[in-house]
Amino acid sequence: MSTRTIVLVEQSGVIPYRILDGKIEVMLITSSGGKRWVIPKGLIEPDMTPEDSAAKEAWEEAGLLGQVFPDLMGTYEYYKSGYICQVEVFLLLVQTVRENWPEAYKRKRQWVSIPKAIKRVDEPELKLIFGDLPHRLM
Repeated sequence: MSTRTIVLVEQSGVIPYRILDGKIEVMLITSSGGKRWVIPKGLIEPDMTPEDSAAKEAWEEAGLLGQVFPDLMGTYEYYKSGYICQVEVFLLLVQTVRENWPEAYKRKRQWVSIPKAIKRVDEPELKLIFGDLPHRLM
């Protein structure tokens, strides 16, 4: 009988948001393969806090700069390349949206309403985190 080791990879990510005309909008980006809508996220850099690492991903993957709040919004897991990735999710209040950013050549980005974000993302726990946003922000 063989035993399989499950490797858990820790990541951090952000839900980038803005409030426009009293309504919350969030930015989703496409996965690096372009097939799914996701949030900016990545491995937690060894010399960074999860919040700072998530802010770096928001810049690299979406061209967004802003304030990351230290309160953890929640976590979700997804499966990638034989690993389970566990993502700590923080909120990013977007202050600047750049037209040129490191991964602009391979990702699309779009501001959407929370209900639209819930429909677009695949991960059930991430849907719940989006659903909780209005209670956290308003």
